[in-house]
Amino acid sequence: MPVLDMLTTELRDVNAALHTAARGQANEAYVIENPRGAHAIAVGLDGPVSVTVKGSTGYYCAGMNKTATVHVQGSVGPGVAENMMSGEVIVDGDASQYAGATGHGGLLNIRGNASSRCGISMKGIDIVVHGSIGHMSAFMAQKGNLVVLGDAGEALGDSLYEARLFVRGTVKSLGADCVEKAMRPEHTALLADLLKRAGADARPEEFRRYGSARQLYHFNIDNADQY
Repeated sequence: MPVLDMLTTELRDVNAALHTAARGQANEAYVIENPRGAHAIAVGLDGPVSVTVKGSTGYYCAGMNKTATVHVQGSVGPGVAENMMSGEVIVDGDASQYAGATGHGGLLNIRGNASSRCGISMKGIDIVVHGSIGHMSAFMAQKGNLVVLGDAGEALGDSLYEARLFVRGTVKSLGADCVEKAMRPEHTALLADLLKRAGADARPEEFRRYGSARQLYHFNIDNADQY
């Protein structure tokens, strides 16, 4: 298993080695040691490479991930897995702001807490947070699933489109056009699968589902003066 030590190897060279392995479709497993909070570690991977980061990282870790598996054995700064397309990103600790922002696919598995704007403008990604999330999470979320085993902060799902939000704990407040919805059998099955994939210790029956009331979709001429 190749080891990249950031005490002796520059970030540019670390990412270049990972990109080469990903392009080669070799299914290799890499270990990054001594990340020391560096930014943009393991970004833009496009292939079946596995990366274990032994420590915490700065902003944009595993951004634009495609196919690869990135496991951070620590916490991450803002923008982890931003614009992720597929694959899996696992965070053993906490995540800072806008985790999984604009993500199109794959699984972001945060085993600690996530800060504000988690899942902002998500476009198909699945995000599981084992702890709690901050305010304005899932703002303008368009597609995908956000699962929270803890609590959610203010304005959850503000201006939500068709993403599904599942929260086990309390929600401080809902954002504009976000409402609680019934948990139908298909949602229970979907949630059970996500919890299993994330290794989460929870049952689907413990969660509430939130989604869009679909009142912001259309222009209404009677309200023209308010726009």
